[in-house]
Amino acid sequence: MLFRLSAAWARIEIWAAAALAVCVTVLVLLNVVTRSLGTALFWVDELAIYAMVWMTFLGASAALHHRNAVAITLLPDAASPNVLPVIRKSVDVVVFFFALAMLWFCWRWFLPLELMRAGFDTTIFQGRTFNFIYAEPTSTLGVQKYLFWLVMWLFAIGATLHSAMHLVSRPTQEGRV
Repeated sequence: MLFRLSAAWARIEIWAAAALAVCVTVLVLLNVVTRSLGTALFWVDELAIYAMVWMTFLGASAALHHRNAVAITLLPDAASPNVLPVIRKSVDVVVFFFALAMLWFCWRWFLPLELMRAGFDTTIFQGRTFNFIYAEPTSTLGVQKYLFWLVMWLFAIGATLHSAMHLVSRPTQEGRV
């Protein structure tokens, strides 16, 4: 059940990351065309950056599911086959606690309960918490930045789900679930 949920979440992440990669490409090409015509659209740069950030975080989370994340393999390569499962589970534990820490940091950063207690009034929220996350607009788009920062929640949830799946799954011969 947990494996199927993690696999479905990873498919959504990969699909979204691929769509965002296309979006980044189109935005960069639009930027090249408009600049060459002498009518640059400055918001295109900022939107391309945010799309690339979202693509990166969603792809990184999906990579955790597939165990395709960039890794330094000096220790596993040198270890005996008897020790490999211990190393892999140790890495799974570290990734799981990192993902839980990310969830906690997102909770502390966004303070959703405090926002609800303020009746979703950001002015009251800011006065009570001195947290201005919901008030800061982007430089050229004029959109609230917290909407782009929501990818941190998606990454933290995905990383927690994928790492929990690896913790409870038994590894196969190759070390993959």
